[in-house]
Amino acid sequence: MTIPEHDADKARRLARPVAKFMARWRHWIRKRPWLDIVYRVLVTTLGVLIMVLGLIMVPLPGPGWLVVFIGLTVLGSEYHWARRLLGWLRRALARFWERWRAWRQSREARKEAIRQADATRP
Repeated sequence: MTIPEHDADKARRLARPVAKFMARWRHWIRKRPWLDIVYRVLVTTLGVLIMVLGLIMVPLPGPGWLVVFIGLTVLGSEYHWARRLLGWLRRALARFWERWRAWRQSREARKEAIRQADATRP
């Protein structure tokens, strides 16, 4: 099992060159107003399309919610509201998984206690 702190550090190191490239790319685009409008329209269209496809996939077998998160990530590259919503969803998902793991551990502990009680009973 990997240590989460090491994974986060590795992700930051790997993301630095991409972030620098994207900053230069966006600066170049924003200097040209017509290209900035085209870029924002394309990002918005692509992000909304990915989110709609993800929402369609939610009741179907497949990675529906993952696709919705990817669509929000695309929108978050240009819109602050999408970044805030994605951050809130990530925190909510982390809380959910934390509670789920605690519930599973308590369930396993109860099962083990019942097994031990049954084993000691004549």
